[in-house]
Amino acid sequence: MRRALIFALTAVAALAACTSGPQPTDDLSHDRDIAAWRASKDAMFRSSSDSPLLPEARAVFTGLPYYPIDSAYQMPAVLQENRTAPKLMIELQTSSSEMRRMQRVGTLSFTLKGTTLSLTAFADEDAQVITRLFVPFGDLTSTTETYRGGRYLDLDRTSTTIYDLDFNRAYHPFCVYNPSYVCPVPPPENRLTVSIQAGERLPTTASR
Repeated sequence: MRRALIFALTAVAALAACTSGPQPTDDLSHDRDIAAWRASKDAMFRSSSDSPLLPEARAVFTGLPYYPIDSAYQMPAVLQENRTAPKLMIELQTSSSEMRRMQRVGTLSFTLKGTTLSLTAFADEDAQVITRLFVPFGDLTSTTETYRGGRYLDLDRTSTTIYDLDFNRAYHPFCVYNPSYVCPVPPPENRLTVSIQAGERLPTTASR
């Protein structure tokens, strides 16, 4: 089960690394960047051996459902890192009965539509050099418009405390598509009390 989880996170991280490129400088380039990222992910789901889709689902796959791209859901975030020694570990619940042990890297603070919010960022338990931050979150769309177990963001590590937080890149864990994957569940501190109507969503006829 742990191997399936690591594979899922690695596959999505690799896709993001191949498509992220330079940060957009205006709304038009931002929209193009997000659209290209989504197209690459659809292609991976449709034809790659890394696709989490079951064969019967892949045969009829036409693309993942998303909210419209909205630059209002992209904002800078400031990371306040944990400076403890040894590293601070936390056990996250998962979509199965097992727990997932991860490093708690720190807290990302940001402002969305005038509301100050924060999310805890994590890294793999065994990571000696952290190159990416894993940010699982839930919000008021969970269970109605998005998966009840939450969605994820992956952020490239920066040399500063400033991060580009873009909910247009929010994605569902692979366990939404295939029960053989084990997916971490956002901790209570990462359950936002606002609606994040950006990124990947469930089909309009689905309820999970």
